[in-house]
Amino acid sequence: MIIDSTLLFSDGQAITADAASTNVIDLGAPGTPAGHLGALVRDVGKGEEIPLLITVTETFNNLTSLQILIQTDDNPSFSSATTVAETPAIALASLVAGYQVPFPNVLAEGVKERYVRLYYDITGTAPTTGKVTAAVVADRQTNRR
Repeated sequence: MIIDSTLLFSDGQAITADAASTNVIDLGAPGTPAGHLGALVRDVGKGEEIPLLITVTETFNNLTSLQILIQTDDNPSFSSATTVAETPAIALASLVAGYQVPFPNVLAEGVKERYVRLYYDITGTAPTTGKVTAAVVADRQTNRR
């Protein structure tokens, strides 16, 4: 799997409480094409699929479940974050090292904000172990044994 560091949300990030991904992806400001009066309008949800790889790199303990949300905002501090996609609750029994979280490859049409992050939402007791690596990738490897 090839992972570009500029598209990396979490690199072995320990999840011991509700938390945002370590990294935020900045999609940049839309520019103004030559000959046009105004800047382009961003819409992340149009076009090609966006494969997202989320892998458990250390087995979790204690928690009941984990939910992962994709959030966007026009402010890098995410003061008014909008959740645009989310996983169902993933039970503790599934959160073992090597588990790849199934996630939709498509963001909804109409996603117009500049910054993108993941948000990890735990249910139950705070875990003392459990790490995740997550990134936008060219494609996900799906031939698991």
